[in-house]
Amino acid sequence: MSEQLFDPVDHDSVADSVVAQIEDMLVAGILKEGTRLPSERNLAELMDVSRPKLREALKRLEEAGLIVTRHGEGTFVAALTGQAMSPALIDLYARHPVAFFDYLEYRRTQEAFAARLAAERATAPDREIIRACMERLRQTWVDADDQGSREADAAFHSAVVDASHNRTLIHMMGSIFQLTRQGVFYNRHFLQSIDGSGKLLVEQHLAIGEAILAGEPEAAEAAAVAHIDFVERSFRKGLQAHERETVARKRSLLLRDGG
Repeated sequence: MSEQLFDPVDHDSVADSVVAQIEDMLVAGILKEGTRLPSERNLAELMDVSRPKLREALKRLEEAGLIVTRHGEGTFVAALTGQAMSPALIDLYARHPVAFFDYLEYRRTQEAFAARLAAERATAPDREIIRACMERLRQTWVDADDQGSREADAAFHSAVVDASHNRTLIHMMGSIFQLTRQGVFYNRHFLQSIDGSGKLLVEQHLAIGEAILAGEPEAAEAAAVAHIDFVERSFRKGLQAHERETVARKRSLLLRDGG
Protein backbone atom coordinates (compact mmCIF):
# COMPACT_ATOMS: atom_id res chain seq x y z
CA MET A 1 0.00 0.00 0.00
CA SER A 2 1.11 3.56 -0.71
CA GLU A 3 2.33 5.80 2.09
CA GLN A 4 -0.41 8.26 1.11
CA LEU A 5 -3.18 5.79 1.91
CA PHE A 6 -2.93 6.37 5.67
CA ASP A 7 -2.46 9.81 7.27
CA PRO A 8 -0.67 10.78 10.50
CA VAL A 9 -3.14 11.23 13.34
CA ASP A 10 -3.70 13.73 16.13
CA HIS A 11 -1.98 12.45 19.26
CA ASP A 12 -4.62 13.97 21.57
CA SER A 13 -6.93 11.03 20.82
CA VAL A 14 -4.70 8.56 19.02
CA ALA A 15 -6.78 5.38 19.16
CA ASP A 16 -9.99 7.25 18.29
CA SER A 17 -8.29 8.87 15.32
CA VAL A 18 -6.95 5.54 14.02
CA VAL A 19 -10.38 3.93 14.35
CA ALA A 20 -12.09 6.88 12.65
CA GLN A 21 -9.66 6.92 9.74
CA ILE A 22 -10.01 3.21 9.02
CA GLU A 23 -13.79 3.36 9.44
CA ASP A 24 -13.94 6.24 6.94
CA MET A 25 -12.02 4.15 4.39
CA LEU A 26 -14.33 1.19 4.97
CA VAL A 27 -17.45 3.30 4.45
CA ALA A 28 -15.99 4.86 1.30
CA GLY A 29 -15.15 1.45 -0.12
CA ILE A 30 -11.42 2.21 -0.26
CA LEU A 31 -10.71 -0.72 2.04
CA LYS A 32 -12.84 -3.63 0.83
CA GLU A 33 -13.53 -6.97 2.42
CA GLY A 34 -10.57 -9.29 2.19
CA THR A 35 -8.07 -6.43 1.87
CA ARG A 36 -4.92 -7.11 3.89
CA LEU A 37 -3.81 -4.21 6.06
CA PRO A 38 -0.10 -3.32 6.32
CA SER A 39 1.84 -5.01 9.09
CA GLU A 40 1.48 -3.51 12.55
CA ARG A 41 4.93 -1.94 12.33
CA ASN A 42 4.33 -0.43 8.89
CA LEU A 43 0.87 0.80 9.77
CA ALA A 44 2.16 2.46 12.95
CA GLU A 45 4.84 4.22 10.90
CA LEU A 46 2.41 5.32 8.18
CA MET A 47 -0.02 6.77 10.71
CA ASP A 48 2.76 8.09 12.99
CA VAL A 49 1.38 6.43 16.12
CA SER A 50 2.83 4.15 18.76
CA ARG A 51 2.30 0.44 18.35
CA PRO A 52 0.42 0.11 21.70
CA LYS A 53 -2.07 2.79 20.57
CA LEU A 54 -2.41 1.12 17.18
CA ARG A 55 -3.07 -2.25 18.84
CA GLU A 56 -5.76 -0.62 20.96
CA ALA A 57 -7.45 0.77 17.84
CA LEU A 58 -7.19 -2.51 15.93
CA LYS A 59 -8.65 -4.38 18.89
CA ARG A 60 -11.65 -2.06 18.88
CA LEU A 61 -12.13 -2.52 15.15
CA GLU A 62 -11.91 -6.28 15.53
CA GLU A 63 -14.42 -6.29 18.39
CA ALA A 64 -16.76 -4.29 16.15
CA GLY A 65 -16.47 -7.01 13.51
CA LEU A 66 -14.82 -4.74 10.95
CA ILE A 67 -11.45 -6.49 10.72
CA VAL A 68 -10.16 -9.98 11.44
CA THR A 69 -6.69 -11.11 12.46
CA ARG A 70 -5.45 -14.46 11.17
CA HIS A 71 -2.49 -15.90 13.02
CA GLY A 72 0.56 -16.02 10.77
CA GLU A 73 -1.23 -14.22 7.92
CA GLY A 74 -2.04 -10.71 9.08
CA THR A 75 -5.03 -8.43 9.58
CA PHE A 76 -7.78 -8.25 6.96
CA VAL A 77 -10.98 -6.33 6.36
CA ALA A 78 -13.86 -8.56 7.45
CA ALA A 79 -16.64 -9.81 5.16
CA LEU A 80 -18.97 -6.86 5.67
CA THR A 81 -21.62 -7.27 2.98
CA GLY A 82 -21.83 -11.07 2.91
CA GLN A 83 -23.45 -12.90 0.04
CA ALA A 84 -26.19 -11.16 -1.91
CA MET A 85 -28.10 -14.44 -1.93
CA SER A 86 -28.02 -17.66 0.04
CA PRO A 87 -26.73 -20.83 -1.71
CA ALA A 88 -30.30 -22.15 -1.76
CA LEU A 89 -31.60 -19.04 -3.52
CA ILE A 90 -28.72 -19.13 -6.01
CA ASP A 91 -29.62 -22.73 -6.89
CA LEU A 92 -33.25 -21.71 -7.24
CA TYR A 93 -32.32 -18.91 -9.63
CA ALA A 94 -30.24 -21.34 -11.68
CA ARG A 95 -33.29 -23.57 -12.14
CA HIS A 96 -35.66 -20.71 -13.00
CA PRO A 97 -34.49 -18.50 -15.89
CA VAL A 98 -37.27 -15.96 -15.22
CA ALA A 99 -35.54 -15.06 -11.93
CA PHE A 100 -32.25 -14.66 -13.80
CA PHE A 101 -33.82 -11.92 -15.92
CA ASP A 102 -34.85 -10.13 -12.72
CA TYR A 103 -31.17 -10.21 -11.76
CA LEU A 104 -30.29 -8.62 -15.11
CA GLU A 105 -32.99 -6.00 -14.63
CA TYR A 106 -31.44 -5.07 -11.30
CA ARG A 107 -27.95 -4.88 -12.80
CA ARG A 108 -29.18 -2.81 -15.75
CA THR A 109 -30.55 -0.14 -13.44
CA GLN A 110 -27.64 -0.09 -11.00
CA GLU A 111 -24.85 -0.22 -13.57
CA ALA A 112 -26.47 2.51 -15.66
CA PHE A 113 -26.68 4.64 -12.50
CA ALA A 114 -23.05 3.88 -11.65
CA ALA A 115 -21.84 4.74 -15.16
CA ARG A 116 -23.71 8.06 -15.12
CA LEU A 117 -22.31 9.00 -11.73
CA ALA A 118 -18.80 7.91 -12.76
CA ALA A 119 -18.94 10.19 -15.81
CA GLU A 120 -19.92 13.06 -13.53
CA ARG A 121 -17.67 12.33 -10.54
CA ALA A 122 -14.60 10.37 -11.64
CA THR A 123 -11.35 11.88 -10.37
CA ALA A 124 -8.02 11.72 -12.20
CA PRO A 125 -6.99 8.54 -10.29
CA ASP A 126 -10.38 6.97 -11.06
CA ARG A 127 -9.95 7.67 -14.76
CA GLU A 128 -6.46 6.22 -14.70
CA ILE A 129 -7.75 3.00 -13.18
CA ILE A 130 -10.54 2.80 -15.77
CA ARG A 131 -8.04 3.39 -18.60
CA ALA A 132 -5.86 0.58 -17.27
CA CYS A 133 -8.88 -1.75 -17.11
CA MET A 134 -9.80 -0.84 -20.69
CA GLU A 135 -6.29 -1.61 -21.89
CA ARG A 136 -6.36 -4.92 -20.05
CA LEU A 137 -9.69 -5.78 -21.70
CA ARG A 138 -8.17 -5.07 -25.12
CA GLN A 139 -5.01 -7.04 -24.44
CA THR A 140 -6.66 -10.12 -22.99
CA TRP A 141 -8.95 -10.24 -26.04
CA VAL A 142 -5.97 -10.00 -28.40
CA ASP A 143 -4.19 -12.73 -26.43
CA ALA A 144 -7.34 -14.91 -26.34
CA ASP A 145 -6.75 -15.11 -22.58
CA ASP A 146 -10.11 -16.34 -21.26
CA GLN A 147 -9.19 -16.26 -17.57
CA GLY A 148 -7.56 -12.86 -17.90
CA SER A 149 -10.57 -11.61 -19.83
CA ARG A 150 -12.96 -12.63 -17.05
CA GLU A 151 -10.78 -10.92 -14.46
CA ALA A 152 -10.49 -7.78 -16.59
CA ASP A 153 -14.26 -7.72 -17.06
CA ALA A 154 -14.87 -7.88 -13.30
CA ALA A 155 -12.17 -5.29 -12.58
CA PHE A 156 -13.66 -2.88 -15.13
CA HIS A 157 -17.17 -3.04 -13.68
CA SER A 158 -15.79 -2.61 -10.15
CA ALA A 159 -13.73 0.40 -11.26
CA VAL A 160 -16.80 2.07 -12.75
CA VAL A 161 -18.81 1.54 -9.57
CA ASP A 162 -15.91 2.81 -7.44
CA ALA A 163 -15.76 5.93 -9.62
CA SER A 164 -19.42 6.63 -8.82
CA HIS A 165 -18.32 7.58 -5.28
CA ASN A 166 -21.70 6.37 -3.99
CA ARG A 167 -20.86 4.38 -0.89
CA THR A 168 -24.03 2.29 -0.80
CA LEU A 169 -23.71 1.42 -4.47
CA ILE A 170 -20.07 0.39 -4.02
CA HIS A 171 -20.88 -2.06 -1.22
CA MET A 172 -24.08 -3.49 -2.74
CA MET A 173 -22.62 -4.02 -6.20
CA GLY A 174 -19.47 -5.53 -4.70
CA SER A 175 -21.62 -8.39 -3.43
CA ILE A 176 -23.38 -8.79 -6.79
CA PHE A 177 -20.08 -8.75 -8.70
CA GLN A 178 -18.73 -11.51 -6.48
CA LEU A 179 -21.52 -13.79 -7.71
CA THR A 180 -20.74 -12.81 -11.29
CA ARG A 181 -17.02 -13.56 -10.83
CA GLN A 182 -17.96 -17.03 -9.63
CA GLY A 183 -20.00 -17.62 -12.77
CA VAL A 184 -23.12 -18.14 -10.66
CA PHE A 185 -25.58 -16.61 -13.10
CA TYR A 186 -24.02 -16.98 -16.51
CA ASN A 187 -21.07 -18.32 -18.41
CA ARG A 188 -19.03 -15.64 -20.14
CA HIS A 189 -17.95 -18.17 -22.77
CA PHE A 190 -21.54 -18.29 -23.99
CA LEU A 191 -21.62 -14.52 -24.46
CA GLN A 192 -18.37 -14.66 -26.40
CA SER A 193 -19.83 -17.33 -28.65
CA ILE A 194 -22.66 -15.04 -29.76
CA ASP A 195 -20.33 -13.06 -32.03
CA GLY A 196 -17.74 -15.79 -32.40
CA SER A 197 -14.89 -13.97 -30.69
CA GLY A 198 -16.05 -11.88 -27.76
CA LYS A 199 -15.26 -8.71 -29.69
CA LEU A 200 -18.73 -7.28 -29.05
CA LEU A 201 -18.22 -7.61 -25.31
CA VAL A 202 -14.93 -5.75 -25.48
CA GLU A 203 -16.44 -2.99 -27.60
CA GLN A 204 -19.36 -2.58 -25.18
CA HIS A 205 -17.06 -2.20 -22.19
CA LEU A 206 -14.85 0.25 -24.06
CA ALA A 207 -17.89 2.33 -25.02
CA ILE A 208 -18.83 2.65 -21.35
CA GLY A 209 -15.28 3.55 -20.39
CA GLU A 210 -14.80 6.09 -23.18
CA ALA A 211 -18.01 7.89 -22.26
CA ILE A 212 -16.92 8.06 -18.61
CA LEU A 213 -13.46 9.35 -19.55
CA ALA A 214 -15.08 11.98 -21.79
CA GLY A 215 -17.36 13.10 -18.95
CA GLU A 216 -20.55 12.25 -20.83
CA PRO A 217 -23.15 10.95 -18.33
CA GLU A 218 -25.94 10.27 -20.84
CA ALA A 219 -23.64 8.35 -23.18
CA ALA A 220 -22.14 6.35 -20.28
CA GLU A 221 -25.59 5.43 -19.00
CA ALA A 222 -26.78 4.43 -22.48
CA ALA A 223 -23.68 2.30 -23.08
CA ALA A 224 -24.18 0.47 -19.76
CA VAL A 225 -27.82 -0.24 -20.62
CA ALA A 226 -26.82 -1.46 -24.08
CA HIS A 227 -24.33 -3.89 -22.52
CA ILE A 228 -26.88 -5.48 -20.18
CA ASP A 229 -29.45 -5.51 -23.02
CA PHE A 230 -26.97 -7.53 -25.08
CA VAL A 231 -26.54 -10.00 -22.23
CA GLU A 232 -30.31 -10.37 -21.90
CA ARG A 233 -30.88 -10.83 -25.65
CA SER A 234 -28.09 -13.36 -25.81
CA PHE A 235 -29.51 -15.49 -23.04
CA ARG A 236 -33.03 -15.30 -24.39
CA LYS A 237 -31.60 -16.50 -27.69
CA GLY A 238 -29.80 -19.32 -25.89
CA LEU A 239 -32.93 -20.39 -24.02
CA GLN A 240 -34.97 -20.40 -27.23
CA ALA A 241 -32.34 -22.50 -28.98
CA HIS A 242 -32.31 -24.94 -26.07
CA GLU A 243 -36.10 -25.23 -26.16
CA ARG A 244 -36.08 -25.91 -29.92
CA GLU A 245 -33.41 -28.57 -29.49
CA THR A 246 -35.42 -30.22 -26.70
CA VAL A 247 -38.59 -30.30 -28.80
CA ALA A 248 -36.72 -31.60 -31.86
CA ARG A 249 -35.03 -34.32 -29.82
CA LYS A 250 -38.32 -35.50 -28.36
CA ARG A 251 -39.92 -35.44 -31.80
CA SER A 252 -37.04 -37.51 -33.15
CA LEU A 253 -37.42 -40.05 -30.33
CA LEU A 254 -41.16 -40.31 -30.99
CA LEU A 255 -40.63 -40.93 -34.69
CA ARG A 256 -37.91 -43.49 -33.98
CA ASP A 257 -40.07 -45.38 -31.47
CA GLY A 258 -43.07 -45.20 -33.74
CA GLY A 259 -41.06 -46.55 -36.67
